[in-house]
Amino acid sequence: MTEFLPVLENRLQELPLGQQPPNLYDPIRYILSLGGKRLRPMLVLLGYSLKENDPESIIDQALTVEVFHNFTLMHDDIMDEAPLRRGKPTVHEKWNSTVAILSGDTMMVKAYDLLLKTQPNLLPVAIQKFNKCAIEVCEGQQLDMNFETEEIVSEGQYIEMIRLKTAVLLGFSLEYGGLLAGMDEGQQSQLQQIGEKAGIGFQLMDDLLDVYGDQKKFGKQVGGDIVSNKKTYLLIKALELANTAQKSELNTWLSKTDFDNAEKVEAIKNIYQEIDIHELTRVKMNSYYDQAFTLLENLQTREAGKTQLTNFFKSLMKRDT
Repeated sequence: MTEFLPVLENRLQELPLGQQPPNLYDPIRYILSLGGKRLRPMLVLLGYSLKENDPESIIDQALTVEVFHNFTLMHDDIMDEAPLRRGKPTVHEKWNSTVAILSGDTMMVKAYDLLLKTQPNLLPVAIQKFNKCAIEVCEGQQLDMNFETEEIVSEGQYIEMIRLKTAVLLGFSLEYGGLLAGMDEGQQSQLQQIGEKAGIGFQLMDDLLDVYGDQKKFGKQVGGDIVSNKKTYLLIKALELANTAQKSELNTWLSKTDFDNAEKVEAIKNIYQEIDIHELTRVKMNSYYDQAFTLLENLQTREAGKTQLTNFFKSLMKRDT
């Protein structure tokens, strides 16, 4: 399926966008030019390929989820006050927050333009499923924002948040591919579950990379979650499992408002190492991917397509970006 990555990239750059005013459309071109794994449109193609063998016929429809995803990134970066996206300044840093909000809104409309290329008989269902997914992504983002002011967040609450914020879009991407291929409702539902399970695993890997990744490869500020006291799986488990001294040190760092970023990151990483948080997170991540593999194995579809999707998920489990 890697042969379709250049096709997706080229089509993204060819999307019809306006010219005036430039500071509305240039940020859209900018964020789409930053690259990325194009994971979500690839999942649409892979979902489609579980039944049909001409995924090149649905490239535009597949880009619906990529444009929508980048819209959410543009707005999330404002809320997170993130300085970097894929190693480059975020849109609100390069322009300003007002520009990023308006350009993001325009991207959402462009996502619907692409969705409207769905076959007419399937379009009402596609819109309904897409809308449900989009609302859930917003629910997940709001929960993430709520967690910033909540003293205690449980593991279950965190998993539900990332299911909504990240995983449901991966689930919809696979489900949408199955819908376009003419799969029945049961198969589509199973694809959605497969994508959700893999999506939770994907986000847990992102949590790991934020702490342990190479910034040149990861493309975002490494240690940013620690600096901002973001309640990731790593921090939640550390607070749960820490001994008295470790918990005291963690809480001291979490309560500080004036600190050296590098010093804080190093101190909390040391506590993570003492508790073996890295391995605990990796085990949790693998458990969700295993659930996705089991669901996929039981899906009655083309074996070649199942192999492609399995290999794609395995590559995500080993990523360093």
